Amino acid sequence: MTIRFSVNGVGFELPDGRGQDTLLDFLQEELNLTGTKLCCGIGVCRACTVQVVKPPSPAPVPTISCSTALATLDGTQVSTIESVARHGRPDPVQQAFLDGFAFQCGYCAPGFVMAARMFLRGLQAQPVPPDQLEAAMMDAIGSHICRCTGYVRYFDALGPLAEAVNAGEAIEL
Repeated sequence: MTIRFSVNGVGFELPDGRGQDTLLDFLQEELNLTGTKLCCGIGVCRACTVQVVKPPSPAPVPTISCSTALATLDGTQVSTIESVARHGRPDPVQQAFLDGFAFQCGYCAPGFVMAARMFLRGLQAQPVPPDQLEAAMMDAIGSHICRCTGYVRYFDALGPLAEAVNAGEAIEL
């Protein structure tokens, strides 16, 4: 049996014997994609969050790569933080976090960026009532751990972008 999936648009086929290897180890050790970070190693901090799409559903799902076995990825499309910037320019979430001085050390930033992007894509597909936006943001990024900034800067930076997307403003993610 073969495990087939893609990472940032590049297809991979691995033997079934690799099924228990973690996605994070594969990304860092074999693909040299080091933007996704290992922090706690047990899926609690969410620093290692990547985006996974499993057809037929087009909806991206935040996935903790440190504890995701490669066997569970058969048929999926994985996107990492390396796929976010385009033509050397930050995407809107990265720019909002930069403009809002949302992070200090930046270690947790890739996980926050990936989760925030998926949250905003969800808002594009299905806006929420404005009075529920803050709770929706909390559901999307509230479980991510940041040891430097105390989360407030991430929420403050994401808030205006979430309001704009929720109101129907066209923002390319």
